[in-house]
Amino acid sequence: VQLQASGGGLVQAGGSLRLSCTVSGGDFSINAMSWYRQAPGNQRDLVATITSSGMTNYMASVKGRFTISRDNGMNLVSLQMNSLKPEDTAVYYCNARGIQRHSDYAESKQYWGQGTLVTVSS
Repeated sequence: VQLQASGGGLVQAGGSLRLSCTVSGGDFSINAMSWYRQAPGNQRDLVATITSSGMTNYMASVKGRFTISRDNGMNLVSLQMNSLKPEDTAVYYCNARGIQRHSDYAESKQYWGQGTLVTVSS
């Protein structure tokens, strides 16, 4: 299973960016997709999650500014980021959690994308 994140870049404060994450490969049933972010010297924080049933959840500081959505089932997930602030600057990672099926068993697994850098200038 591979996750490919894209869409990061440099934007001025108040601007917008749209991150995308595509999931491919493997016999993997996705239960939830999330975006995390990690600023230099900080821990990796959960930004937003969308479940296979469409429920969403956001960290408090991005509510009303960021929107997580999905297409093609759960194989393409996007994060629309509006009204960006300098404190949103971080490397953003997509994450997929679900059930990995093998020939004779299944297991809970999670996978990570490679990260995409978002830089918001003041």
